Amino acid sequence: MNERFAQPEQEPVDSGANRQLVGFVIGEERFGVDILTVQEIIRDVTITAIPDSPDFLEGVINLRGSIIPVIDLRKRLKLMVKPKVGGQALWIIILIVDGRITGFVVDRVTKVLNVPAASIKPPPDIVVAGLKSRYIKGVCKLDQQLLILLDFNRVLMADEIRKLKSMKRAKLPLEA
Repeated sequence: MNERFAQPEQEPVDSGANRQLVGFVIGEERFGVDILTVQEIIRDVTITAIPDSPDFLEGVINLRGSIIPVIDLRKRLKLMVKPKVGGQALWIIILIVDGRITGFVVDRVTKVLNVPAASIKPPPDIVVAGLKSRYIKGVCKLDQQLLILLDFNRVLMADEIRKLKSMKRAKLPLEA
């Protein structure tokens, strides 16, 4: 079964009042990404492994004829790896990152969040203790919990981006 959750039609966001974010969870932590970078959210899709790739690269998927790299965000951010439960479908957020379409595996997607722009603050040192601060745009308090806004343009380093670009030029198993 292949479920697809297309990005809903959204009215333009007034950057002075509220920011619309797609919320997702990794472990016990709540994260958010700007809704304008989200192309779609998919589940239950086959990921093809790529030999000799970085450990955080799960592989690639064929999405309507496009070969898209899929990154395990838990591994990339060096968060504690949880064992996969059999039968548990993957959540993949398809984002436009630095002009490229990339998929990111997360534990689950929550909902579209309206966050007052004024409530988003730079991350305090304690919040970024487990993550490298360059990945974090800001934090805000939401429902008595912290929500971490990730900067996906910085999740990958320049050399890793070059490696992903070179993968696209190589003949992949899905293109046979």
